[in-house]
Amino acid sequence: MTDATPSTPAADGPAPAPALPDAVAEIARGYAFAGPALDFGAAVLDDTAYPAAPVRIPLGVLNRHGLVAGATGTGKTKTLQLMAEQLSAQGVPVFLADVKGDLSGLAAPGQPSDRTAARASDVGQTWTATGYPVEFLSLGGQGKGVPVRATVTSFGPTLLSKVLGLNDTQESSLGLVFHYADKQGLPLVDLDDLRDVVRFLTSDEGKADLKSLGGLSSATAGVILRELIGFADQGAGAFFGETEFDSRELLRTAADGRGIVTCLELPAVQDRPAVFSTFLMWLLADLFHDLPEVGDPDKPKLVFFFDEAHLLFSDASKDFLDAIQQTVRLIRSKGVGVFFVTQSPKDVPPAVLGQLGNRVQHALRAFTPDDAKALKAAVSTYPTSGYDLAKLLTSLGTGEAVVTVLSEKGAPTPVAWTRMRAPESLMAPAPDATIDGVVAASPLQRYAAVVDPQSASEMLAARLSGAPAPAAGDPAPPPSAAPPAPPAEQPAGRAPRGSREKEAPSVIQQVVGSSAFRSMVRSAGTVIGREITRSLFGTARRSR
Repeated sequence: MTDATPSTPAADGPAPAPALPDAVAEIARGYAFAGPALDFGAAVLDDTAYPAAPVRIPLGVLNRHGLVAGATGTGKTKTLQLMAEQLSAQGVPVFLADVKGDLSGLAAPGQPSDRTAARASDVGQTWTATGYPVEFLSLGGQGKGVPVRATVTSFGPTLLSKVLGLNDTQESSLGLVFHYADKQGLPLVDLDDLRDVVRFLTSDEGKADLKSLGGLSSATAGVILRELIGFADQGAGAFFGETEFDSRELLRTAADGRGIVTCLELPAVQDRPAVFSTFLMWLLADLFHDLPEVGDPDKPKLVFFFDEAHLLFSDASKDFLDAIQQTVRLIRSKGVGVFFVTQSPKDVPPAVLGQLGNRVQHALRAFTPDDAKALKAAVSTYPTSGYDLAKLLTSLGTGEAVVTVLSEKGAPTPVAWTRMRAPESLMAPAPDATIDGVVAASPLQRYAAVVDPQSASEMLAARLSGAPAPAAGDPAPPPSAAPPAPPAEQPAGRAPRGSREKEAPSVIQQVVGSSAFRSMVRSAGTVIGREITRSLFGTARRSR
């Protein structure tokens, strides 16, 4: 009898892959998507990352919206950068609000380091330094980016009331002022126009018109006027005017097919958080009006990251929250995905949170009873998992997150403790020379010029002087020929009327200034077709 010789693997054959723990194998199966996807990183169990269990999100479900949450310093910004890079690489345009200035690094290749190499090795990433096509915008030109502005008419009373901090009664009254301006064919281009309309309605000459509105008291009109003056004194007047930004610019791709990442710089306006959060909502509402229904495309037309989301929801009226909920729910079918970025899931109202099917939750803090309550609420929103989420969410390392997304079939994936990949672009603000070069070469420079068309201020001044009212959209007369206007304070940084460069009128000016529109405005007693159609958010629906 001879002894059996134990078999050994062939010397030149590959070593068999080690078996995954059951919990990790379940995650690997849950994230094994057939179609294109974004890679978040590798699943983690007992502080060990398993590159054979990548955690991903299908490209086709990004229009189902999502939440990126976590305490300060836990890695939210790097998660946004990581997602923006991969979306751009797959031809999907991205919009990002850059509150701290860190995301400008997307425009430059990353710098290799031992830390980056270690993270890439840990999660099975082949790291390659890469820069991406980026456009830089700034609110009203307060920053290096191309200025983005909106007309007051387009912005509408609902969003403006949120910025001004008006109560429900005052918001309703401001809506009547907009209704009056729309009905009378008085374009509200900047804050001066709105202030002059309110002043007119509270003057002796406008008393009859004020009375005809009904529901607008002179006292409430005075409150609105004071808030507008204070708002302008803060420099907010720079955000309103022509040339108005066309939100469809956010949908562009680069010549090489990559999606353009539009980065709205906000460091210069960090002290006015309500302004920039409401401007983000205006951009989203404007897109909602313009885009056609597309159902569920293979990949989104745009992914919109709504940073500092708690500012939008803070002190918001029920009607305002209802409008946000409806906009988020309906914009999905137009191919736009919205990711709200904030510190805690409790910052987002339950009705909106329930529509966010994709979740990336970085570490939460539980230092106070309120923190503990928020942690418990966050845990309750996740599917059942093998993790002790209450413990895990307070002990995640920087660059780690708890992830659950929708699968290609629309079902929630297993909850996965994830060690995130390293971004391949620069993980720091881009050099000034890089930003300056991008801005100088941008095709969006046509929005840089400030235009002052004939609008409500000039038309009311003509009415008070008894001169024929100028047509909306016509160039303003030279200063010597202009009738005296009601006194109004100039917003900070705003050139006097009539002294600014005149450009071709925008589309809204062309509509308001068309011969058909003028005919309706000037016909005695004719109001049909004269009012602007306003949306769910009170923004003006523009035909483009």
